[in-house]
Amino acid sequence: MFANLALRSVLKSSGCIFRESSASALCSSLSTTTAPRACPAAPLLSGPSGKSGCFTPQPPVRHYARAAKKKAAAPPSQLSDLPPTMLKLNFAAVPLAQTTDNLVKRLLSLELASHKEKLQLKKEQLISKVQRDENDRKSEEVRVAILTARIRNYQDHLQLHPKDKANKRRMLMAIDMRKKMLKRLRLVRYDAFEKVCKELDITYTFPPEYYRRATRRWLAKKAFCLKVFKEVQKKKKEERMKMKQSQVTTETTITDAQ
Repeated sequence: MFANLALRSVLKSSGCIFRESSASALCSSLSTTTAPRACPAAPLLSGPSGKSGCFTPQPPVRHYARAAKKKAAAPPSQLSDLPPTMLKLNFAAVPLAQTTDNLVKRLLSLELASHKEKLQLKKEQLISKVQRDENDRKSEEVRVAILTARIRNYQDHLQLHPKDKANKRRMLMAIDMRKKMLKRLRLVRYDAFEKVCKELDITYTFPPEYYRRATRRWLAKKAFCLKVFKEVQKKKKEERMKMKQSQVTTETTITDAQ
């Protein structure tokens, strides 16, 4: 038993000596092939038995300089033309708010206002450009102005958060609703339509004409649909004529009976 322990200790010591000699030979070969330089001191590593002696060279540490990230400039918003010294919508008509000190006036101004309050003030400015009179709040022009302010608010939000799909969906729905209102206003009151487009800076684009590749199958289907439509209209016309004749006969019988 003691002989086995002595043999194991001899083998461990001879293995460490062999590793140390191989590492020193490697350093000497590198120093002869390359230019002489200072060899970094490698930390000693302890083995499983807790004895130190074997070491391994560590790779050099490189610290690369990173360029500073530049923040992108914020896109212009529809609320950027509102001066910060302007009073809020609820305090603009109060005469006492104009004579207060600077601290209170700053609290009542747009400098410390929320985004909702600024948007409400912008809506009122757009409404005042197109409304028919001071009490007009439900006309087509006023609703177009409200939708315009809402659409531009959605566009400003999408420029900062382009992956917000729900906001994009609401914006497209508002654009479609405004297009329908402008189309109806153009057919009914063309002068009001021109005024709204000019005051609100809206570019009205006509819908594209319907186009489709005229294949034989599509032409045959279209001709068949037109033929069916004409036959249905003809039958409806005949039924209406029969209804009129029956009403006339009933009326004549009632008059004869009287």
